Amino acid sequence: MLRIGEVKFLTSAADKRGFYGGEKPVIAVSGKSNVGKSSFINMLAGRNRLARTSAEPGRTRLVNYFDFGPFILADLPGYGFARVSKGEKERWAKLLDDFFAEGKVAHVFALADIRHEPTADDRTMIDFLYYTQTPFTVVATKADKLAKTRVKEAVRKVAAALKTGEGNVIAASAVDRRGREEVLSAIEAVLARGVPQQ
Repeated sequence: MLRIGEVKFLTSAADKRGFYGGEKPVIAVSGKSNVGKSSFINMLAGRNRLARTSAEPGRTRLVNYFDFGPFILADLPGYGFARVSKGEKERWAKLLDDFFAEGKVAHVFALADIRHEPTADDRTMIDFLYYTQTPFTVVATKADKLAKTRVKEAVRKVAAALKTGEGNVIAASAVDRRGREEVLSAIEAVLARGVPQQ
């Protein structure tokens, strides 16, 4: 099992000039605003305050990079927040397009709230990952908020809505650290494949 040592915040990028250009594989985390990206990153790192969580959605407006040792984790801006101007949404879309066009993304963990039907924005993100042929795993967050007997059915619904196999959906919770080992196993498999070539 992959062991995570000390994790450090690396840098934030407002545009492609700030993107990470080193040799380590880049693993990205995507999801709508308030889906629990910061909590997910903190759970992976085994730290409480590495990525700042906020009750106010839409706080992440940059690509934030964290050095996890064997890989770099990129926290992407949350999408689908209503109280953001059209211009800001367009800027985020350009940032994401540029990020994926760089061709350095080894894998994406696409987060979706297990309690709800994936949104149109969630489906658009997955369609985009298919279109760009970017490998991904869906992480169904906030699994602690469902009864254990309902988790499997919820995973099935998320998988169907996002047109992926149930085996490609990991039920996770930052509260009870559920899913952490499965995510680390997925990362281990990504690292074994190496950095994608441009």
